[in-house]
Amino acid sequence: MEKIVFTIWTGILCLGLVPANAQTPDMHSKFEQLMFGAEKEQQYVVKGHSHNDYEQNIPFFTAYYAGMESIEVDLFLRKGTLYTAHDEDEIRPGRSLEKLYLEPLASLYKKNGNRPFADSTKSLQLLIDLKEGYEKIMPPLVEILEKYRFMLDEGASGNKVRIVISGSMPPADSFDHYPLWIFFDGRPNLAYTEGQRKRLGMISDNLRSYTAWNGKGVPGKEEMQRIAAQALRAKEWGIPFRLWGAPESINTWIVLEKIGVTWLNTDYPTRLREYLDDLPKSRFKSKQTYPVYHPSYASDGKDSPVRNVILLIGDGMGLGHIQAALTANKGEVHMTQMRHIGFSKTSSYSPGNTDSGAGGSAIATGQKTYNGFLSVDTSGIPLPRLPDILAQQGIHTGILSTGDASDATPASFYASHRDRIASEEISLALRHNKGIDLLIGSTPGPYRDNLKREKFAQTIKGNGFSLLDNVTAYVESKQEKLVVYLPDSAMRPVKDGRGSILSELLMVTIDKLDGRGSGFFIMAEGAQIDYGGHARDLEYVTTETLDFDRAVGEALRFADADGHTLVIVLADHETGGLTLLDADSKHGAIHGHFASNDHSSMMIPVMAYGPGAAQFMGYYENNELFYKIWKAYKN
Repeated sequence: MEKIVFTIWTGILCLGLVPANAQTPDMHSKFEQLMFGAEKEQQYVVKGHSHNDYEQNIPFFTAYYAGMESIEVDLFLRKGTLYTAHDEDEIRPGRSLEKLYLEPLASLYKKNGNRPFADSTKSLQLLIDLKEGYEKIMPPLVEILEKYRFMLDEGASGNKVRIVISGSMPPADSFDHYPLWIFFDGRPNLAYTEGQRKRLGMISDNLRSYTAWNGKGVPGKEEMQRIAAQALRAKEWGIPFRLWGAPESINTWIVLEKIGVTWLNTDYPTRLREYLDDLPKSRFKSKQTYPVYHPSYASDGKDSPVRNVILLIGDGMGLGHIQAALTANKGEVHMTQMRHIGFSKTSSYSPGNTDSGAGGSAIATGQKTYNGFLSVDTSGIPLPRLPDILAQQGIHTGILSTGDASDATPASFYASHRDRIASEEISLALRHNKGIDLLIGSTPGPYRDNLKREKFAQTIKGNGFSLLDNVTAYVESKQEKLVVYLPDSAMRPVKDGRGSILSELLMVTIDKLDGRGSGFFIMAEGAQIDYGGHARDLEYVTTETLDFDRAVGEALRFADADGHTLVIVLADHETGGLTLLDADSKHGAIHGHFASNDHSSMMIPVMAYGPGAAQFMGYYENNELFYKIWKAYKN
């Protein structure tokens, strides 16, 4: 685990607090800035402290390999040996400071090229808690530490192990009686001179001195205020702040971190490591927002004819993803303007959770099938797809995706196959497909080879399709049937610089299909929401969901202008089991947690707008969506 440096958004603790007992004349203003400043960002370093480490089944190594950068050791002196134990009756032969900690640490230090960890950005401290008076225990402790001075003396190198003395430690006015490479654990209620502060390795206190908080929710306002004031004092001194006695939970770590605690105390280093390792990808703060279109609702829910259907599929998008986007856009997105809401159950015929092949096929054909199958029944027999059926009524179809055009979700609407990853064969279904007019997505793998691409272009030309490779050509083309395979540069993730291409493609596709015949059907997929869920990356998920929502906005605008267009927004499944641990709409800041890196069995929301929208309310199986869409056209 690397050292985690992240941003705390000041203003996230807008509790209306005023610090009591200000420590200096300007403490009030500094506290106000910390608690209420919405613009300036404060940088914190959050690290793991292995509390009472010697009680682990495998002392030292459990914490070390969990990346804890502080390890706590309680010491007793017996017959000249320093033993690690919490109580005197727990002292056991062989469990000495040297055998359990100093010797293995020295070996690793040398192996790592004279640094505590192989990762040069990481530091390590041993917090040595004296369980007996310092007068008795400090002389032999200093003597044994001198043997390991090569890895302790910070004056010689910056990559040293820091020793911090706690417990029954010397008074501050005797700090300078000890080697400069020995530091001390300060207490917030003590006054220190400037020189003494330089000898403090950290400041620690008992959480129970401030609050009886059980880790759920947040402490009371006054309690929060007192803790934050002490944390701010430590920060002003440039010293990390720790609270022992805190409950063990993710919510506790989040709240303490917001207050300004920099060492997270734990008896479960591996559990804390998972939390810390996830931090870089579990937090996101939006840098900009976009205005949301507010529909007229003139046609919404009306029992009037439907000429067009725009089906927007946010691949992998669940309620957590939608709320993340809602929070990032500071409380409003297009999806939340839609009043007719239902829930779709996404199970397939396979054990476990559905994949996109079975999920897309259920919507495209009205039948559930096995994972890995693409618009075929459980025997592998091709099924009629919605675009094929609609084409018989003169309804034209466009399929759009921000992912591979041959991937499961878009492919389920134009191809049938027993293997959803058979990209080349799936693409070749276009040589005889009569159901779709327009297909746009990222270039399938086989056709990144120029010879194969040219051969493919000639093959589908026999069915009236022209193959294009850029958005400009798509916009300008007058051809009726088009396949557009876009390069990776056009389809890279939003977080890596992609513009709102789904919105653009949707508007162009609507313009091309509107008025061609008896109506149109468009399936537009936000494919990379799913990618972000698999990556357990909150920024990836949120930015892709926001991009998808912009396309929803364009669909709503057109639906209002047209009056006969039904807009349906849903997912084929949820990916990642995303929950939001913290959501601050005021500042667009989110802290999420992914339960897995795969699809979940969570029901997904279905939102509808326009004529016939009411039939999409309620709970139903995903294959029922096919019949609801078909019924909307028939009405």
